[in-house]
Amino acid sequence: MFAAPRSCAPNRVKEPSSVVDKKCRYRNRSLCLHRINVPVNPNRICNLLNIKYPILQGGMLWLADAALAAAVSNAGAFGIISPFAGMEEGADPLENLRSQIRQIRKLTQKPFGVNIPLTLPLSGLLIDIVLQENARIVITAAGSPEPFSELLKSAGTKVLHVVSSVSQAKLAESCSVDGVIVEGAEAGARIGRGESPLFSLLPEVADAVSIPIVAAGGIADGRGMCAAMILGAEAVQLGTRFIATKECLAHRNYKEAIIAAKGRDTVVTRRGIIPVRSLRNRFTAELETMERSGASVDAIQQFTGRGRARKAQIDGDLMDGDAYAGSSVGLIEDILPVADVVENLVAEYDKAIRCKQPSEIS
Repeated sequence: MFAAPRSCAPNRVKEPSSVVDKKCRYRNRSLCLHRINVPVNPNRICNLLNIKYPILQGGMLWLADAALAAAVSNAGAFGIISPFAGMEEGADPLENLRSQIRQIRKLTQKPFGVNIPLTLPLSGLLIDIVLQENARIVITAAGSPEPFSELLKSAGTKVLHVVSSVSQAKLAESCSVDGVIVEGAEAGARIGRGESPLFSLLPEVADAVSIPIVAAGGIADGRGMCAAMILGAEAVQLGTRFIATKECLAHRNYKEAIIAAKGRDTVVTRRGIIPVRSLRNRFTAELETMERSGASVDAIQQFTGRGRARKAQIDGDLMDGDAYAGSSVGLIEDILPVADVVENLVAEYDKAIRCKQPSEIS
């Protein structure tokens, strides 16, 4: 599992028996808390997805298009496309997904995934497109994987499911998914209603399931990646960090707002509906005022309306749009090529895993 910094290949150096803690509950995970600098076994996520580095790019609704996902996959990580990314407003997401799948195959020979939110009314039709186009890896989210996991797996498709609680992880495992993406409340966009912090939730899930785990939410550098691996993950997923890249189609205003933001510049709103983490702006301030005054769900939904996320992320309206962002924004300082982001993550992980003092890992 991923402890060797340069790839997911196993380290052939035999481990001295004196350092083995046979009672370590992380024995089937990527690292052991008692021997975090000792490489062990190939990484299950790398093997499952056929990738060099255990790093996934988030399937961001409007932004995860073929160009971004291909750049991530070509860098040795795992790119994911969204049915809505790169689509003109009002266009058909079914045909857009078909187009994105065909486009990414022209841009990379590496594996890629497709993100399918299961709460969408057309989720079944989107899965039909996935099967028709022979996309081999699907990430499902926002609902139970039960209705579609058997169908996908019978077609030879690998399935990862996004969860935000231990009970959801157990359900996903019972549905025979290949792995879970454990998302903490630090993530941008919609988060779990329980708002569990990643580093509390992650070891709980690691103790509860045996399938591979990807950690998501608030991770933007190799130090966070290292911490996630120690707590039971075998890979990490990053969204906000990949927005601030040259290949991402996000509006320049949105990217610059992310790199200008500090750790306290995100806020969670809409807790009475589905919690959402965004950059603070005029829109979220008005929303907070409504929520404090006891506005009804209907009133909040009417105020929020449709298209707020696209307004910020694609049109660049950072005042009245909904600029999804994770709490990791304070760690993101520049707009880089995707390949540099992946290279930096691996180098920072390499440095962190050597157990240096925090002052030496900056």
